[in-house]
Amino acid sequence: MAVMMQAFYWDAPKQEKKEGHWWNFLSEKIEDLGKAGINALWLPPVSKASSNLSMGYDPYDYFDLGDFDQKGGTKTLFGNRAELEALIKKAHEHDIGLYADMVINHNSGADEEEINPLDGQKRWTKFNPKSGRFPRDWNCFHPSRYERVMMPDEENYASFPHLCHRNPLVYTAMFDYARMLIEELGFDGFRFDFVKGFGAWMIGILSKYRYVKDGKEFMPYVVGEYWSGAEDINAWIDKVNALTDNQISAFDFALRYKLKDVCDTPNYDLRNLTDDGAVVMKRPMHAVTFVDNHDMGDNAIVNDKMMAYSFIMVHEGYPCIFWYDYYNNGLARPGTPNGIDALIQAHLKYAGGDSQILHADPDLYIMQRVGWKDDSGEQPGLIYVLNNLGNQWSGTSVKTQWKKRKFAPIAWDGHDTAHPDERTTDGDGNAEFAAPPRGFAIYAPA
Repeated sequence: MAVMMQAFYWDAPKQEKKEGHWWNFLSEKIEDLGKAGINALWLPPVSKASSNLSMGYDPYDYFDLGDFDQKGGTKTLFGNRAELEALIKKAHEHDIGLYADMVINHNSGADEEEINPLDGQKRWTKFNPKSGRFPRDWNCFHPSRYERVMMPDEENYASFPHLCHRNPLVYTAMFDYARMLIEELGFDGFRFDFVKGFGAWMIGILSKYRYVKDGKEFMPYVVGEYWSGAEDINAWIDKVNALTDNQISAFDFALRYKLKDVCDTPNYDLRNLTDDGAVVMKRPMHAVTFVDNHDMGDNAIVNDKMMAYSFIMVHEGYPCIFWYDYYNNGLARPGTPNGIDALIQAHLKYAGGDSQILHADPDLYIMQRVGWKDDSGEQPGLIYVLNNLGNQWSGTSVKTQWKKRKFAPIAWDGHDTAHPDERTTDGDGNAEFAAPPRGFAIYAPA
């Protein structure tokens, strides 16, 4: 019963002409996002990078949040600490949490080159940040006296020097950084960038630390970016969750690429959505599902993207909406049944209980969420129809769990503007449910 939003896209402040003012710009959107049903925002990296105009994925001074004149300016591309704190405060007033983007494996923008005595190589590894916190040299990076080589399953990122977390100075700085984000700034969780680049143990210890927030012990929400297939992601989830009692999630890249095929590959077989080749199918409690993000670039979905959004919003997992789609691509469509806003409401009010596939063929997919109810509330369930045919409405009769029950369409979109009809199941729970061409329809029990 939660929906995350990635509250930026690549070069968003520049594209929106909000350089140095992104935190303020987000603050202006908070009230509307809260009303729409967003429960958390994933923010871009908050620290000063190798340039004040950088997106932050090349960190230089972890403790400069836009208040020191270095690397081309004082503010970061997004603003300064006071503006960030104001954003977090306002978000919390509207019951929206904030997740910090943690880039803790590679650094950039060093002040000097050094020769690493272990291998004789010269690298940019001398950092003298103006915050005065976490100055570092070659021994803070690989190879160091603490760890001469990276582990076999760890990867380098570009040509950036990679931090050696086993160095107590680095280890301590990462703890100080995480504590600042949670305990001083008020963040509610972490999104770890490029987790292929360092040991899962580091995320484990940062996740299980007993933070104190508002005078109480606090356990952050944690999700990692492991860009790979379902098997590799599941293996990483197993590894990292063996290290902490805080259950850590991962972005479901496997599902995302299936959804890109649904939208962009002609005649894609919808039966591919029924196998276990996605994280959410095997471990829905650990899956953050998404349609696009800031890294997709030329691989972004270009056709019928609402089909993909409809899928993640009715199935299990923690769905993440992309700012660019919501605002710049105009897919929010508030006040209509045809946009992301309507899908958020379907997700929050109805999409509870197990998913059960009722029908799947190459061009038609029908699923029911069975719903749940207890003392804390209820989500009564729904029927979801996805139609891959480009020239006609399509549906079929399926046997649902509901007998003699009326269903009303609550959200739909496709290559036809017609309104889906209400449906009523018979005494055995049977009824025909249909969706528009290259579109979807969601029906809720009335």
